[in-house]
Amino acid sequence: MQEIVQSVDRSLSILEVLSDYENGLGITEISEKVNLHKSTVHRLLATLIHKGYVKQEEKANKYKVTLKLFELGNKKIQKMDITTVARPYLKELVQKTNEVVHLVVSEGTEIIYIGKEESQNTIRTHSRIGYRRPLYCTAVGKSILSYMEDERILDIWNKSKVEKLTEHTITDLKEFKKHINEVRKKGYAIDEQENEIGVRCVASSVFNYEGEVCGAISISGSIISFTEEKLGEFSKLVIEYAEKISSELGYRK
Repeated sequence: MQEIVQSVDRSLSILEVLSDYENGLGITEISEKVNLHKSTVHRLLATLIHKGYVKQEEKANKYKVTLKLFELGNKKIQKMDITTVARPYLKELVQKTNEVVHLVVSEGTEIIYIGKEESQNTIRTHSRIGYRRPLYCTAVGKSILSYMEDERILDIWNKSKVEKLTEHTITDLKEFKKHINEVRKKGYAIDEQENEIGVRCVASSVFNYEGEVCGAISISGSIISFTEEKLGEFSKLVIEYAEKISSELGYRK
């Protein structure tokens, strides 16, 4: 068993108790809740105040936690790299689906593949790390677009070279808007051979600690292995794992 430093343990206990009380607590109340003598609590509080983790409301004679712990946690979150955070989840998703899994971010009118985990299936998609594709014709791109304002979507559409990459690519703006509204309702987007013939994809967006879309993940496979019957199962999985990655990045609904 690891050695516990008593003073640190007690200080953290005080912080945990105070975090539950927005209006603060007095010395006696804290003493009772952490089961410590008031003189000990007073001494520990003095140190916590000195380090900026607790403040004293002199008029009410109560102690409250400050935002310093949040600031420390926020520094950690800000330094998190989406690729590093997502990688183990992408690997898990491959194991559950036996299909290719992608992680992308958006830039301008395009998505960029920044993560890819291959499956055991013989099918190989054209995607690779650093590969760019249009937002409008990929599942990941459409998922990202679905969280944008309509004006922003129209701007991206107008700046894109909208063309039929396959016979299934949506190139009519009215139909595309209807499609995006469906994505918004479902929480996931589908690419039915719109970007690559013979390949079906389902995708969901990833959010950062500020509540902003910072990327998307997808499950991609041959229409032979990734059948329409699997779409229900895979759509739930891609949403579940997008939420796991988002949570790891600090996102809270």
